[in-house]
Amino acid sequence: MNKNYWGFDTKNIDKTIRPQDDLYHYANGGWIKKTKIPADEAHWGSFYTLRFDTEQKLKKIVDALLKHPRHPKGTPAQMVSDYYRSAVDMPRRNALGIKPLHELRMRIENISSHKELLETIGYLHKSGASGGWNFFVDQDSKNSTSYLLHFWQGGLGMPERDYYLLDQPEQKRVRDAYIAHIDKLLKLAGFATKNIKPAREVIINFETRLAKASMPKEDARDPEKVYHKVTPPVFWKKYLALIGAKNIRHLIVGQPKFFAEVEKMLEEVPLPDWKTYLKWHLINDFAGALSEPFVKENFSFYSRTLMGNKKMKPLWRRALGATNGALDEPLGKLYVEKYFPQSAKKRIDTLVSDLFDVYEERMKNLDWMSTATKRKAIRKLRAISRKIGYPKKWDLYKGVAIHPDDYFGNMMRVHAYDYAKMMRKLSKPVDRNEWFMSPQTVNAYCSQNLNDIVFPAAILQWPFFDPAADDAINYAGIGSVIGHEMTHAFDDNGAKFDLEGNMKNWWTPKDKKLFERKSKLVVQQANGYEVLPGINLNGQLTLGENIADLGGLVIAYDAYQKRLQKTGRKIIDGLSPEQRFFLGFAQMERELARPEVLKMRTLTNPHAAPAFRINAPVSNFEPFYKTFGVTKKDKLYRAPNKRAEIW
Repeated sequence: MNKNYWGFDTKNIDKTIRPQDDLYHYANGGWIKKTKIPADEAHWGSFYTLRFDTEQKLKKIVDALLKHPRHPKGTPAQMVSDYYRSAVDMPRRNALGIKPLHELRMRIENISSHKELLETIGYLHKSGASGGWNFFVDQDSKNSTSYLLHFWQGGLGMPERDYYLLDQPEQKRVRDAYIAHIDKLLKLAGFATKNIKPAREVIINFETRLAKASMPKEDARDPEKVYHKVTPPVFWKKYLALIGAKNIRHLIVGQPKFFAEVEKMLEEVPLPDWKTYLKWHLINDFAGALSEPFVKENFSFYSRTLMGNKKMKPLWRRALGATNGALDEPLGKLYVEKYFPQSAKKRIDTLVSDLFDVYEERMKNLDWMSTATKRKAIRKLRAISRKIGYPKKWDLYKGVAIHPDDYFGNMMRVHAYDYAKMMRKLSKPVDRNEWFMSPQTVNAYCSQNLNDIVFPAAILQWPFFDPAADDAINYAGIGSVIGHEMTHAFDDNGAKFDLEGNMKNWWTPKDKKLFERKSKLVVQQANGYEVLPGINLNGQLTLGENIADLGGLVIAYDAYQKRLQKTGRKIIDGLSPEQRFFLGFAQMERELARPEVLKMRTLTNPHAAPAFRINAPVSNFEPFYKTFGVTKKDKLYRAPNKRAEIW
């Protein structure tokens, strides 16, 4: 390693840009100019290069396992290696073609009544096929000590409702490509040429009706708007019995208007149309697991059209992704044993504690929050559980048969195991040690109902965390990620949950109004940001993430200042500690993205565009103004009364 290494390469700075005008492109412009997105990727940058590096590590693990033809049955080594062998065996998958779907297709074909229709949909849902709607088991948001079944809108083949309902250029482009995709996939599935157009019209009309009844994405992320606790109607009893929820007394309906429409459709839509729609979703859902022509067509729409990928990932990457997705914890256990030392976990534990101390201090000093609300906020903060690296107990898929020559069967058996595990929750107490991400995932999350924050092992690497890097980089990197997840417990949604994870108002009326007023400023800033010509950020959709970005920055910066008091200040590469911190912060979101994925992400994703995620927080943050001497003449300047300051 270069002896002058400190975690940031100053060659990546673009000196033609001033940090006071655009910190993101100043810090990353050099890298952006010299970097190309790989043909098989839709975006490339800090998160994606780290994900690729982690994938290389997983490949080394799998390659080592493949050198041995046999491993003890039921061990992570046997399951992972044989699942991978089955996924990479394209000659066998090509020979089978669409045959793996035969039993499920015949099940749909044989529906002879509306009663059988509901039963068949239940069977398909149990088997991992989509159609009509979704359901899952999760905590009751108003009683976080128990699990309930949740009904949720779904049934669409395009990313969300607006692709069906809007006639703007991007939605029309995607919709036209989806129509072509339906035709091609139905032809591959053996539909007669004369039947393809009528079938496609049924599918589009059916999904458009579902889209019209669907709740807008901005509302669907509001926990109060999607909480409707009901006694299961008689109409749904057969379906509930079939999916293994026979005796439940209550369930949560996320979108009542949507399900009212679904009930009408179950009675009104002719059975042949339902069959066409269900067959389509079965074929479309499993296309990526079938033979090469299906895989290529699946790639053509979902990767090339929607995300802009120029080239399909090589077979080994696709097979590894499938193995990682199916057996995440067995593979995660092997990953942690090889690549995540206990020393790294201890260092992160210490850094997390520093950030909690700083957050509490900030809360105590807030000038807009009353003493009563501060007390409750601090109690909630102290109650947040921290999960770092990997789970305490591994789920190693005991009893699941994995064979080297049965990819589709392996996939179905893993799904059956996951499904049974999910449904067992309905009769069990809440498991507060549960993880919803594998250790090899480059990401992090906050769970409102569990009131926990989770940092998998794989994100605890450069550019987020590197023991050899300058503290400025680690605090700006993993420090702001940790602060971001902590702030989710107090963003526009998190602020609706108490310390036990129950949806409950713990604010004084005055404090809540002030918080909402401050949040509106964040919405306005995002609404005014143009990602691409004619496409602006959606301030309401991205509100939670934008609040968390603000919180992550200020908490990480304060924690770094405390760290400097212990270590002392020094100049590196002519840069002050604060300048290095802001460069590290900007480096963390460094990214190149294809226009297609930028459009889709802006229209559907609660995360804002990378440049905004850096420039917006710093434009609201006084220490940034002091560090770079920002004045009214500069583009990132905001008048003090226009700055969003929450936590």
